[in-house]
Amino acid sequence: MKAKKVPLRKCTGCGEMFDKRTLVRVVKSPDGEISLDLTGKKSGRGAYVCKNIDCLKKARKKRALERAFGVQIEDSVYDGMEEEISDEQQ
Repeated sequence: MKAKKVPLRKCTGCGEMFDKRTLVRVVKSPDGEISLDLTGKKSGRGAYVCKNIDCLKKARKKRALERAFGVQIEDSVYDGMEEEISDEQQ
């Protein structure tokens, strides 16, 4: 029996490769809205970040998500994502 291939994705904060299911997808929808995709099924361009606030803060500091999506991301969007991740951790 052939082993199933596990999809790996790179965290934009720390730069390490992880199993896709252990990361949170950040998505830019076709109309340009940036949000967290906890289901992994929203349509649009995606980037991944670890499920801890430290990696999101690193990605914010490096502007990694802004480079991945090619748009300026406002502080309020980052603050909302931090709240969602902290709520999911609890």
